[in-house]
Amino acid sequence: MCAQNTYEKIKQERKVSSYTNEEKELVSHIQQQMILANADNISRTHAYKKYYERNKEIRWSFLASMVSRNAGWNMTDLEGKYYPKVLSKEIRKQLFLTYERANWLIFLDAYPQLLLYEYSKRMKKSLFHLLQMFSVSVFMEGEWSRFWHQKNEERLMTALIINEQCIIQKPIIEHPFYQKHIFQTLMFKFQELFHFSAVIFPTITGELYGFSVYQFETLTKRIELGKRLAWLLFHPTYKEFFYTFSSQTVHTGSRFDYEQYFILSKEQNTPQLRDVFSVVFHHRKAEKDWFQTGVDVEKLFLFEEPKEEVEMTEWFLHKQKQLHFFASLNSLF
Repeated sequence: MCAQNTYEKIKQERKVSSYTNEEKELVSHIQQQMILANADNISRTHAYKKYYERNKEIRWSFLASMVSRNAGWNMTDLEGKYYPKVLSKEIRKQLFLTYERANWLIFLDAYPQLLLYEYSKRMKKSLFHLLQMFSVSVFMEGEWSRFWHQKNEERLMTALIINEQCIIQKPIIEHPFYQKHIFQTLMFKFQELFHFSAVIFPTITGELYGFSVYQFETLTKRIELGKRLAWLLFHPTYKEFFYTFSSQTVHTGSRFDYEQYFILSKEQNTPQLRDVFSVVFHHRKAEKDWFQTGVDVEKLFLFEEPKEEVEMTEWFLHKQKQLHFFASLNSLF
């Protein structure tokens, strides 16, 4: 059966679905687990990592934990030594809420998927028909069913990357509020122009690996970045370095999490996340399924290995120094 027919079949089955009391109880239990784990960046990062330790075949969960660490560092930058010299309190608040909202939405969608797979393993039967109860796309129901039978770990990881970025496209990236106050501001354009944003994977020997972020508003660029990060995270040359860092380093949200491993400067310039940010209470608006049958998503699975250097310690530290210099100038004038 071709992919389009599979998605159409799932859509038709969803229209006539009914659930047993046992299934409803499981859905309620998963919702409770998800709410607890989705409290803030620290709890999300921890939940992703612990899940990966229980289910090593679900690689996306480890990727999500490492990218979530980066989100935490970006959040605490806003209340660190330098950003308050450049950005007003109101802009910093809006930036924090943008990071927080996007990561909350992704977790809200992804974590029930992960738990349903775990329960499917435990019960030795597919439970993916219950994904509808969590408003998960028909695209992911199809991909989980495929994975259940074919065990293609790389394809599932890519599918989850595609899904997470599509999840935030309309409610965050294209939302008029975030467009006006974040993505169309001079501050955001300046940051992109000078490549101050990057996703990094640290090591306990002080090296940083990763990729810079550009054209963040473009869906396909974010998906491509996700695939590149996944390629790097599980690269046979580096994957043990990153896993060791993750296992030996408690995530606090402070950049000192990895700066402590630098040979030279170990000044703590950003606070721990829970020292400066309170829990945000979100609500989810009803959204249409981002996936529409007839859309060719197969091309989004295509991937070409990066050619550029992935070790970026010097580059990243140079960018940090530039940012600190601009902050110092701004405080002077």
